[in-house]
Amino acid sequence: MTGSSSESPAQEGSETSLDPKDWDELRLLGHRMLDDMIDHIATIRERPVWQPIPDVARAQFREALPRKSSGLGEVYRTFTDFIAPYATGNTHPGFMGWVHGGGSVVGMLAEMLAAGLNANLGGRDHVPIEVERQIVEWTREMFGFPTGASGIFVTGTSMANLLAVLVARTCALGKPSRRNGLGKAGALLTAYTSKAAHGCISKAMDIAGFGSDALRSVAVDQAHRIDVAALRAQIRRDRDTGLSPFLVVASAGTVDVGAIDDLVALGALCREEKLWFHIDGAFGALGILSDEVAPKLVGIETADSIALDFHKWGQVPYDAGFLLVRDGERHRDAFAAPAAYLRRETRGLAAGSLWPCDLGPDLSRGFRALKTWFTLKTYGTERLGAVIKQCCELARYLEGRITAEPRLELLAPVNLNIVCFRYRSGDANEVNGEIVINLQESGIAAPSATMLDGQLAIRAAIVNHRTGIGDIDRLVAAVLEFGARRAAERPVVEVEAPPLAV
Repeated sequence: MTGSSSESPAQEGSETSLDPKDWDELRLLGHRMLDDMIDHIATIRERPVWQPIPDVARAQFREALPRKSSGLGEVYRTFTDFIAPYATGNTHPGFMGWVHGGGSVVGMLAEMLAAGLNANLGGRDHVPIEVERQIVEWTREMFGFPTGASGIFVTGTSMANLLAVLVARTCALGKPSRRNGLGKAGALLTAYTSKAAHGCISKAMDIAGFGSDALRSVAVDQAHRIDVAALRAQIRRDRDTGLSPFLVVASAGTVDVGAIDDLVALGALCREEKLWFHIDGAFGALGILSDEVAPKLVGIETADSIALDFHKWGQVPYDAGFLLVRDGERHRDAFAAPAAYLRRETRGLAAGSLWPCDLGPDLSRGFRALKTWFTLKTYGTERLGAVIKQCCELARYLEGRITAEPRLELLAPVNLNIVCFRYRSGDANEVNGEIVINLQESGIAAPSATMLDGQLAIRAAIVNHRTGIGDIDRLVAAVLEFGARRAAERPVVEVEAPPLAV
């Protein structure tokens, strides 16, 4: 060596690097982790859908802040023993609670690759940004939006709906409102959605500064769709009192029963009244990939913006929400914020404008687009559309089982993949609430519960590509068993359940 006798520690690598000292040892454990997770998914039917969390498992996550290092193998054992067995369960074909997608091994592998790249998709010139732009173009094509439409990945439709409200707000008040606030004009703005809409719409109005009272909840018809005549009358009343309607939020798959609003009529009304037309299509919008469901979504192509989740019917692992906006310029007007540290260049790493940070609030953004790209490329939209069709066919099969069983009662029309029903009983709400919990704790199936016109419903949302007729039959058998046990209508007949994981 020549020169100074003191050698910089950075010359041979940082002494504080978090990389392993033995890459081969890490590789072996990494392969084991991957094999274990593939086995976990491949054998998912051998385990309960969900199981109660024992005290010993909860206790593992009440420890003090770790100050010293632990071996990766030891940390992994805690995962295998106390995390994996007590997850939500939505990868299981018997999971029918809420609208959670089942994910796929392809998406899991893509998520691993994305984590390895550790790319920040806030901006700059790198191919991960191009992957997200590709998804934007594919999504634009799916919904028939024009060239110049824009899109952005977010955590989920709750966030996408909030961004849509902010875009509509800027469109109504102009770009100066981003500096000056809502002002007097903003205080008069009113938005509209149905009583069946997701609660995140009200929350979005709150966060956007309007207050939830500025959102009008309009009555629904017998099919649980927004009453367009009632909406028109409410808009007229608000204009007559000096208010300024600016936004209508339609539902493409309501949270309770999967109803799709009359998108053609709503689009026409919004054009007539010069209102921003947004569609909350959290799971239902991707029905556009199914020849069976797509006709029910006619009119979605007229929207000003659409919110959806690829992690539901798209079967992409969580999270992969998305906002699509018809007019990309208006989208940029709502979020672009030039700053010296975000200076754009024509060459180098700071090239490649437009950046995703110009289309949303986040500068630090993960590579959600990669698992979505892998999913779309690997399976194709035709196969994903077939999954969606199957989900709807299973819902109709469940509907048939319910209508053929005198002890069960259908509580709402089956529009897509959501079936709301109950076990007939004198104290039906209490009994059905217990049935839902019994089902979840048994590990046989995991539906959720909701209230429809004062009646507690067992709500089965069929979203998982792994779910089959046998899973529906097991659900029905278990509902009848737990209902009979609770109502003491007949002797108990044991229902075969998967063993609890140990």
